[in-house]
Amino acid sequence: MTDVLLRTGGLSFAYPQRSGLFRRRILRDVIKRVDLAVPRGSVLGLVGESGSGKTTLGRLLVRLLEPTSGGIQFDGIEIGDLDEADMRPLRARIQMIFQDPQSSLNPRLRLGTTLTRPLSVHGRIKGRRQQRERAAALLDLVGLPADFADRYPHELSGGQRQRAGIARALALEPDFIVADEIVSGLDVSTQAHILLLLKELRARLGLTMVFISHDLSVVRVLCDDVAILQHGEVVEYGPVARVFSAPRHPYTQQLLAAIPLPDVEPGWLGEQPTVVSQQQGSAA
Repeated sequence: MTDVLLRTGGLSFAYPQRSGLFRRRILRDVIKRVDLAVPRGSVLGLVGESGSGKTTLGRLLVRLLEPTSGGIQFDGIEIGDLDEADMRPLRARIQMIFQDPQSSLNPRLRLGTTLTRPLSVHGRIKGRRQQRERAAALLDLVGLPADFADRYPHELSGGQRQRAGIARALALEPDFIVADEIVSGLDVSTQAHILLLLKELRARLGLTMVFISHDLSVVRVLCDDVAILQHGEVVEYGPVARVFSAPRHPYTQQLLAAIPLPDVEPGWLGEQPTVVSQQQGSAA
């Protein structure tokens, strides 16, 4: 029997908003009756267009938002209706990597302080020496030099900041991580390095993740299963290999058809390049 670390049942969420002449308060459904099961040690891809509810669902899974209805079970514990005091002991086991590290990293704190503050809050380190040792170990884990502990976020590149965001999420050695569009703002080369890092960390640490993305190509590289989200509802859900090879829902088919592929003319690779002489080039 598969060991499921996180499971949702009929999970729904609605934002309150005002409408009409008298500004009557109504609820706008964002997430609608979502059922998911994430086995321990696996990666679930959560895919959909902008506005489909991906980020909202991710925040629900780590209980940054409280569900309107339905349940969330983490390691057999129902956390959907826990208040913050009861959630606190579980916070160390559930973490999130945010899309924009420039916004999620405190610009006034050196990186070493940012990485080790959660450890101090949970009483896992004491003193300056332990702080520096643990910061260096976390930076090394994500491929950054130890002296980056003395840098501020603005002194890092986009890829380096995202590595720092990953290190912060790993500081408390969590069992479950939600990664929200963490490569969407990076160039292609940096994306590849971050994805390779995640694959290595998953194998090394046995991470269980929900990986949120709008890019099916990225999901295919990293994930075991995929859930396709449209207007807050999961319209297709299953192993990545099956969904990619035989999509059942028209929306999934539409997303797969939108993946950009090169249109190469027949015989192009065998053609010899035309050399333009320096004289002709000057004349032109």
